[in-house]
Amino acid sequence: MSIGILPLGGFFLPLFYCPENNTVFWGMEDFKKLFTTFTTIKAGVIGDIMLDTYMWGKVERISPEAPVPIVSVSKKDHRIGGAGNVALNCRSLGAQVAQFSVTGNDEDGKMLVAMLNEKGIKTNGIISSDSRITTNKTRVISRNQQMMRLDTEITAPLTTMEEDSLLAQLSHYITNEKPAIIIFEDYNKGVLTERVISEAIRMCRANQVLTAVDPKRMHFFTYRGVNIFKPNLKEVKEALNLLLADAELTQLQTIHSELLRLLDHQVSFITLSEKGVFYQDGTDARIISSHIRDIADVSGAGDTVIAVAALVYAATKNTRLMAEMANIAGGLVCEEVGTVAISRDKLLHECEALLQ
Repeated sequence: MSIGILPLGGFFLPLFYCPENNTVFWGMEDFKKLFTTFTTIKAGVIGDIMLDTYMWGKVERISPEAPVPIVSVSKKDHRIGGAGNVALNCRSLGAQVAQFSVTGNDEDGKMLVAMLNEKGIKTNGIISSDSRITTNKTRVISRNQQMMRLDTEITAPLTTMEEDSLLAQLSHYITNEKPAIIIFEDYNKGVLTERVISEAIRMCRANQVLTAVDPKRMHFFTYRGVNIFKPNLKEVKEALNLLLADAELTQLQTIHSELLRLLDHQVSFITLSEKGVFYQDGTDARIISSHIRDIADVSGAGDTVIAVAALVYAATKNTRLMAEMANIAGGLVCEEVGTVAISRDKLLHECEALLQ
């Protein structure tokens, strides 16, 4: 077994490599130090925030008015969704987080801001607009199964004035707070316009701030020059017009090469659903298999993956460790029903158990 040393935020993380089974080990005490380091990281999250509304109830009969089930609602709750859930995941791990977005000047928008403030997330970068409504996804759930989803939203691109306000807030944050990383969370709801994306990336590069992106199809190729580009396999196939049915390592490496040609980014980090994740950074490329889980709901898993990946990379610059920990985190939140943030203690326990 060979030993390497990884510089990590003022201390050194020993890496133990075992050639017999091609695995890398990190020590338990070192994971505790890493999680402590998260509290020193400043992270900004920009993108489409939304309110996730859950209506829980029982189905006991079919409506006499139409062949649809009648749900007797017994509980209703609200959760932070979209880019807000990315911020919430970062905050759950202890990071100092600021949110940047545009909402409607409505009760849902006010509720979202209040919920974010309550979690300790800075909301100075959230613009309230009279020309928009706040995205609200209402899910009706019975017996832990989603029966229906109702979306209230406006997906039109921001106006020039709204773009100006959002970019001014981001510029002030980058200049004064000097964050380690900015995360772009794109849900195609109009906040991340081509101009916002391009100018935000330019600001980050000029100030040596890392960037991580969870893209959507509309502006897939606008995110040029970012550090971490994290689509899922379906999004990559659609963007590159690929017909491959089952991505193997060599195919994924070819995809990385094509993305690199088009985006000039650093790390490709592609989620593969139940098969795990793929990453490539330079010549270092690997598929990391998922761990066996009792899957209850995949809602918000991508938010968790990008949040954990961004913080781990900001703390360590270790792509392999980033992918391993984000893969574990994505699986953990899929065991919960609805959009939930990662539990710091659960993730620490799982990393110590699975990466030893």
